[in-house]
Amino acid sequence: MNSLQRIVATITFGDADRVPVIAQVFAHAATVAGVGVDDYVRDGETIARCQIEALKRYGYDAVFSVMDVNVETEAAGSVLDYRSNQYPIVKRHVFSDSMALETLPDPNSAGRMPEMLKALRILRRELGDEVLVVGCVLGPFTLATQLLGLEKALYLAMDEPGKLESVMDFATDVGIEFGKAQINSGAHLPVVFDPSASPAVVPSQFFREFELPRLGRLFEELSGAGAVAKWLHIAGPVGSILPYYANAGVTIANFDYCVTPPAAMTGLPGICVDGNIKSLSFVESKPAQIATQAANLLDAFRDRKGFILSSGCEIPPESPSENIAAMVNAVRAKR
Repeated sequence: MNSLQRIVATITFGDADRVPVIAQVFAHAATVAGVGVDDYVRDGETIARCQIEALKRYGYDAVFSVMDVNVETEAAGSVLDYRSNQYPIVKRHVFSDSMALETLPDPNSAGRMPEMLKALRILRRELGDEVLVVGCVLGPFTLATQLLGLEKALYLAMDEPGKLESVMDFATDVGIEFGKAQINSGAHLPVVFDPSASPAVVPSQFFREFELPRLGRLFEELSGAGAVAKWLHIAGPVGSILPYYANAGVTIANFDYCVTPPAAMTGLPGICVDGNIKSLSFVESKPAQIATQAANLLDAFRDRKGFILSSGCEIPPESPSENIAAMVNAVRAKR
């Protein structure tokens, strides 16, 4: 059973030869290859080369074309500040002064979108259907905060919700078009990365009323375009919104370290879960500690199919390789 077959079986609660392990290695792949993060996030060939090199080193079950959370907003007109060996940040939000919701950015020409598509084409060509090839789109509210700025988005949520909904509808359309382009370029699925929708940022009622219907539309379109699963990634204390995931059609749900395995299983019956070693542990802990945490998770989900061993969020770029290897090796020790 190869990695893709293993993951598909796990998503559907079928029989797999072992628990899949997905290390959320994004810019850490640049560190592995000795490439600066600022160079990594701007070049599709570099992303693909670094991801393949990291895959060969660790032997996990998925690769990612993830750049950073600013790809879509830059393509729509926001101005970024590229910093040496760091992720870029938004210097000027495109909708900070006005909300001219007109033409969607073209994934084949706007900003760095074409570079992500290039990375996906290379990864799929090199890896075929052996390993899960993962793209990335932002969730509707997260992209809205990247287009407006978080403070303005929260202000609109309170005082002018109709205007915020217009931006979120625009953001949903961007995600649909970019996600479909990723699938057409070789992604088995785009993960929907939605950190701003966490209850750490907005209340669960906001998620239910504003985000949920748009997530549902986004996932429906991506599934119709051929995505092999509908993967939602929201970090933080998401316990209060887990019961809504099924209504959005989610089939893989990331859960962070602040959500316990029993809470994840209770809140997400019938949904494959992915997590949940604390990301900072990969920097602060020793390999033996990571191995213990991984073994504990494997024990917690021993009697439940539909579990992927992973971190709760991105593994920091500076993480020692030994810690990532310890998580990956834990699944083999349990076979």
